[in-house]
Amino acid sequence: MRHPLVPLGALAGVALLTSGCSTGPSPAAGDHAAASPAAASPVAAKAPAEVGANELGQVPVLMYHQLTETPASVYDRTPADFRAELERLARENYVPVSARDFQTGRIDIPAGTHPVVLTFDDSTNSQVRLNPDGTPAPETAVAILTETAKKYPAFKAVATFFVNADAFSATGSAKALTWLKEHGHEVANHTGRHENLRSLDQAGAARAISAGQRAIQKAVPGTQVNSLALPFGAMPQPADIATRGTDYRYDGVYLVGANPSVSPFAKAFTPGAIPRIRSAGPKDEDAEFGSSRWLDKLAAGKDRYVSDGDPNTVAFPSASQNELSPAFAKRARPY
Repeated sequence: MRHPLVPLGALAGVALLTSGCSTGPSPAAGDHAAASPAAASPVAAKAPAEVGANELGQVPVLMYHQLTETPASVYDRTPADFRAELERLARENYVPVSARDFQTGRIDIPAGTHPVVLTFDDSTNSQVRLNPDGTPAPETAVAILTETAKKYPAFKAVATFFVNADAFSATGSAKALTWLKEHGHEVANHTGRHENLRSLDQAGAARAISAGQRAIQKAVPGTQVNSLALPFGAMPQPADIATRGTDYRYDGVYLVGANPSVSPFAKAFTPGAIPRIRSAGPKDEDAEFGSSRWLDKLAAGKDRYVSDGDPNTVAFPSASQNELSPAFAKRARPY
């Protein structure tokens, strides 16, 4: 159940896809709709120039699978590695947002900070395992994320879990997914049995996606599922099967990729094919495409998303005006 590492630029046959939502119609292909203005932020906005705001900048969407003391795959990380990466993100002023909020442009974080999307695939027990009293078991991803947020109060314990049927077997789907939902995390779809959607015909791919959707809603009735991660990064054919079916609509579809995502406010944003970055150390296999190297590049460059603290505006240097999606023209705050 592991994904091949493929740089986004090397992905073939990925078109601009329709953005969807849990209810109601989706906008036309390539025309991602402006999100409704967010509620007033408790953190005061600042003049964009004061914080170097760039809400058209790049956003890392990080991808995790298994935490283990004995990594056997490039998709495995030790609990210590995971903790160190979260603490690095906190020290570098990243604030986690869910995939659901990222893909719809509902990014409400303090001025001068950067959004990061923490995503987990395959619903492994190392991600979520609860003690009999309902608290996270030590050294699980949710325990480490919760501990990091307590140590760094500005760092939110928010993540998106892309789950399969029978998720988190050591705890049980209903208990684990309910805990995630109650603690502010997003529960999202990774198909019923981790099927390679590209290998299935149109009807088979739709069934696989629907099976994951139904499993979540059976475990936690009433849950809206807004996001899908493609197993193996494999896009179904036709590609719009990933965003809509008879019983599902998704605002965002996530690839494996190997690079940051553009801003959801940018013309180039493709909600049906959002790239992610595999969590990796600086000397790991394919480290060039991993999180350590990319975080270095983002810190050193000028293309990182920087918030102005106002979730109702899109602030950016005026030289980037042509990068703004027309859907967000009324919220533009160039400087």
